[in-house]
Amino acid sequence: MTHSLVCAETVSRVSSVLNRNTRQFGKKHLFDQDEETCWNSDQGPSQWVILEFPQRIRVSQLQIQFQGGFSSRWGRLEGSQGCEALNKIVDFYPEDNNSLQISCPGLWVPSAEVDRLKVMFEDTTDFFGRVVIYHLRVLGEKV
Repeated sequence: MTHSLVCAETVSRVSSVLNRNTRQFGKKHLFDQDEETCWNSDQGPSQWVILEFPQRIRVSQLQIQFQGGFSSRWGRLEGSQGCEALNKIVDFYPEDNNSLQISCPGLWVPSAEVDRLKVMFEDTTDFFGRVVIYHLRVLGEKV
């Protein structure tokens, strides 16, 4: 059965946080289910989120909610098992809006068994390269 795979034991890292203000814009806000909080990256050419799961998972879908004007025109999902190098799973092409995106091209993920994921956001819509995400969900099942 497919369900959210991010749990308290999942270790997350992000490329940057706006003004290093982790209290207001930190990575924890990606997963808190609060409509009022978000992860806000600092400026840069590429932004990313890395998730390390406590056990192997089979990922089947990403769900992302950006702030319009601070999204990505295309992204890449990479994954690995154990100490292996990250490998491309799929490219995706989100829309620049405020909606929770579930079925944009690429967010349906070919079945991949991993214990580490990297979600990369390239070609951002913000002139300075910032990304703002209210929700990031990884759906699938534990292996």
